Amino acid sequence: QVHLVESGGGLVQPGGSLRLSCAASGLTDSRFAMSWYRQAPGTERELVAIITHTIGMTDYADSVKGRFTITRDDAKNTAYLQMNSLKPEDTAIYYCRASRFNTEYWGQGTQVTVSS
Repeated sequence: QVHLVESGGGLVQPGGSLRLSCAASGLTDSRFAMSWYRQAPGTERELVAIITHTIGMTDYADSVKGRFTITRDDAKNTAYLQMNSLKPEDTAIYYCRASRFNTEYWGQGTQVTVSS
């Protein structure tokens, strides 16, 4: 059974940084794309960043380009999201997703709050 567990969320002041982690257990195949989504109250879940398997190509939402960096360590079955220069509008629950063709797994989410 596959489980994704996010960690690293919390309260941070504007301009601060956080590093989210997504630990995957039960994934026997590393050929999954890993991505981070977020959902703020009253809004739809949106894609923040994605990283492919093997080559590790990345893509980002325009709103986070230049501030967020997604990486993965397949030896540890973990994906990361480094978030710098955080803004109040980055406040949301952040979810990790592993996907390959028609198969996907989601974590339970971690809260990120950016406020002074």
